[in-house]
Amino acid sequence: MSILFILIGLTLLVVGGEFLVRSSVALSFKLKLSKMVIGLTVVSFATSAPELLVSLQAALNGFSDISLGNVIGSNIANIGLVLGITAIITPLAVDKDFYKFNWPVMMLFSIALYFLLGSGDVLSRVEGIILVVLLALYLFFLIRRGRRAHIEVKGIDDALEKISNFKIIVWLVIGGVALWGGAELLVTGAVDVAGMLGVSERVISVTVIAIGTSVPELAASVMAALKKEKALSLGNLIGSNIFNIASVLGITAIIQPINLVNDALLNFDIFWMLGIAFILIPLAFLPKRFQFSRYKGIILFVGYVVYIGMAFLE
Repeated sequence: MSILFILIGLTLLVVGGEFLVRSSVALSFKLKLSKMVIGLTVVSFATSAPELLVSLQAALNGFSDISLGNVIGSNIANIGLVLGITAIITPLAVDKDFYKFNWPVMMLFSIALYFLLGSGDVLSRVEGIILVVLLALYLFFLIRRGRRAHIEVKGIDDALEKISNFKIIVWLVIGGVALWGGAELLVTGAVDVAGMLGVSERVISVTVIAIGTSVPELAASVMAALKKEKALSLGNLIGSNIFNIASVLGITAIIQPINLVNDALLNFDIFWMLGIAFILIPLAFLPKRFQFSRYKGIILFVGYVVYIGMAFLE
């Protein structure tokens, strides 16, 4: 039954996330927001909704390890699993924004999370507010840079501009209910499975839950790669990692402070998150320069498999 809860929960998160993204984009068109702003902010917030609901539900139920493990594991999966597999299918170009802006900001947030957790074994409400304020500053500079560079955001369905208000409300309700139900079932099932397997909630959260909440990004990235589309950029994945730390953990901590229960999250998992993020820079400048080719994708994917194996042994 617990496995069924997890599967149904993941399915509801995928469905709810899709409805929320579509309704959010349609609503943004109604509010006369530009496609660039929608792509850089609204979509990013909406695609982080599954992680937010899972982390919030876990924190409220007293499973802080799942809140932290979900985000840390998802950030590792976004690079090792999603970027790794996508690069194996088709090489990805590295633009200047990656190493001049997006990557440094991601590393800044990642290092900040390490020190915030290490300073008192808890992510407090004040620290949650700090993360959200830093996210607002990041979005401000992101939009300003986008306007200066006249960025054209692709992958947004123009048909959503003509959706009726009634349909937007229905989609928002479906998305919200599905995300809430999916988070509830996933957390309940994960805790039960951890008990049956004799492993900690932290192990289940950085593996099963993290992979599950990264499935939408993986599916979208693989489909784009197979179709030879350039819809997926490195910036999308880096942005997702920033939002996971700043919005998911920030908002969760404001509502319910997150305690560090399992030291392995701080002494093991977060170092993997920092390491797999850091290695992107030398990989970007190795031959072929400014391109994540297949062998680089293999390096990332193998690294992720090694991490999953070690997580169960830790």
